[in-house]
Amino acid sequence: MAEIKIENVEALGKPLGQYSHMARVKGAHETLYIAGMLAAGDDFDAQCTGVFRQIETALRSAGAGWGNVAQFTTYLVHSQDIPKFMAWRLREFPRMFPDEIYPPNTLLILDRLVQEQFLVEVQTIAVV
Repeated sequence: MAEIKIENVEALGKPLGQYSHMARVKGAHETLYIAGMLAAGDDFDAQCTGVFRQIETALRSAGAGWGNVAQFTTYLVHSQDIPKFMAWRLREFPRMFPDEIYPPNTLLILDRLVQEQFLVEVQTIAVV
């Protein structure tokens, strides 16, 4: 199994939320590139919950879990949803990452996703 070491670079300062600066992967491994996941839902929280549920399903299908995640890329449609996303992660990530070592995450704001109703999409890279 690959060794994933998630760390912060002191010279870069403390991350602004539940993520880390860098993931180092060592050893013979297989890399999973999980396409951006979307989920239907009436509001941002429902969609976010659905997105991470789908990511978990993809991880499990490859014999992996949250501890195998090396990086997330998150796409939001509205910058006003950044506090909602941060609150969702603050509430849910401690369950998903009980050691409180969070994978790097790049957060981008886009004009829209593939369909108008979608508010959040998350792409994942994991190592097995």
